[in-house]
Amino acid sequence: MVRLERVVRGKLGLERGERVLAVAGTRGGSRVVVTRYALFVPDGEGGFRRVPWEKVLRASWNGEWLHVWGDEGEHHVRLTEPGSVPEVVQERVTSTVVVSRYFAFGDDGGVRVVGRKATHGKPSPAPDGLLWSLVYDDGLDASDPGVKNKAEQLLLAVRREIGL
Repeated sequence: MVRLERVVRGKLGLERGERVLAVAGTRGGSRVVVTRYALFVPDGEGGFRRVPWEKVLRASWNGEWLHVWGDEGEHHVRLTEPGSVPEVVQERVTSTVVVSRYFAFGDDGGVRVVGRKATHGKPSPAPDGLLWSLVYDDGLDASDPGVKNKAEQLLLAVRREIGL
C-alpha cells in the first residue's frame, strides 16, 4: 500500500474502494497521485484536479515532465521524484482501451477512434458500456465540418464493426 500524507489524502476526495497506486513529488512541492480510478494532478490552488482514466486521451513521460491530454484539457507536471508514476499512468490509460482504430486523412493527418471502459465500479453512462473519443492529429482541423463529419462516420463504422 502506498503511504500518503493525511492532509493530501483528505484533499483528494477518494471514492469508496479507491486505492492509491503511486505517488510522485512535483517541482511545486505538491504531489501527483495515481489511483485505480483516476489521476490527481495539482490544481495550482493547493488542491487537486481529478482526471478519470477513461477521460485520458493520451499520456507521455520524457524523463522529467508528465504530459496528460484528456477530454477536459491538458496537464503538464514536472515530477521531482517520479517513482513508478510514469509506468502506472501508462498501464492505467492502456487498461481502459477496448478498441482503438487509426484512420489517415491524407497528408494532413488523421483521427483515432477510441472506445474506453470506465475504470470505476459504477455502470457506464453510455448505452453500449463504452465511452467513445475522437483523437485528431495536431495537423488536422477538427472544427472543419467535413473533417468532423468524416470522423463521426468512422466512429459509427467502428461501432458497427465490433457489434455495438
